[in-house]
Amino acid sequence: MTAPTATRSTLGYFTWAFIFTAIGLGLGLWLGFSTEHTFGGAMKVFFIVCVLAVLEISLSFDNAIVNANKLKDMTPKWQHRFLTWGIIIAVFGMRIVFPLLIVVIAAQVGPWTALVMAASQPEEYARIMHDAHLPIAAFGGTFLMMVGLTFFFDHEKDVHWVRWLENKATQYASIKGIEIGFVLLVMLLFSRVVETQVGAAQATTFIHAAIYGLLTFLLVEILGGILDREQEMMTGAAKGGLGAFLYLEVLDASFSFDGVIGAFALSQNLFIIAIGLGIGAMYVRSMTIMLVEKGTLAQYRYLEHGAFYAILILSVIMYVQTLVHIPEVITGLGGAALIGISLWSSIRWNRRNGGFEEGAEAAAE
Repeated sequence: MTAPTATRSTLGYFTWAFIFTAIGLGLGLWLGFSTEHTFGGAMKVFFIVCVLAVLEISLSFDNAIVNANKLKDMTPKWQHRFLTWGIIIAVFGMRIVFPLLIVVIAAQVGPWTALVMAASQPEEYARIMHDAHLPIAAFGGTFLMMVGLTFFFDHEKDVHWVRWLENKATQYASIKGIEIGFVLLVMLLFSRVVETQVGAAQATTFIHAAIYGLLTFLLVEILGGILDREQEMMTGAAKGGLGAFLYLEVLDASFSFDGVIGAFALSQNLFIIAIGLGIGAMYVRSMTIMLVEKGTLAQYRYLEHGAFYAILILSVIMYVQTLVHIPEVITGLGGAALIGISLWSSIRWNRRNGGFEEGAEAAAE
């Protein structure tokens, strides 16, 4: 996969994703036949891989839009690194290494033992993953909540979709740390709900994991600011480099948490899950490249808003999932629906203002 250079046809952006899909589906058939020893078993695994891939794509529409928003301001070198190294981290790191690390930490076993458990004791492996869902959801939900609120609490933001709400957020954005205070309040209130519903021990686990999620966001922001400042001093231009790369990787990880855990409801085989979610991750990367090269975010003014509203809703869903199970299909369809509505609103705005270019000029005036 190469960094974005010139505009291609829409299908051209998905060439590598199609290739990876063919390889992944072939591996799924082989894995199904080698474990079930029947054609029906092979087709069952094939179907699970397809469902996981579609699920990952539906859950990650907003991820692709946010990635594109950050990626368009990065230097060509770091764009290339994100689109090459980043996909390796996304597919192998989050879909294979991350679930193994959860078992290593939760069961206090070595990496090799965790890998053997995934292959020979999938039921026990899935149980450990399920038990670790609460702290993972608290961590990821807090990080994503900060991502979403930072977009809306921005005093320089002048394009509003839900005008009455976003105007208020912009007005209060000048108050330092308002989004942090809001997230801390939500964390404390929800920890009380967790304590009431499932006990004090789980509430303590929740609040600790949520604090780590908040600290991770702040550390990534601080590190990104320091690295960008150093780059500005050296080159005279503050464009995204290592700091932006780290931000996007942590963001990708936060989006992946819920999908990886939820995938165990469809299959307890780590390798089937890795193949299905890996295929979906490739399409997310392809969508990201297409959005950057085609300038889609500039053409459809409310598309980013839909993505960040979807992120905020996802963060709340991750919190709620510490108490009750919410099917990932509902999560994915909800995010896709918000993005679809924001796209429709953008098209209507362009039509009312004489198309994209004339509409942009009218907005500037």
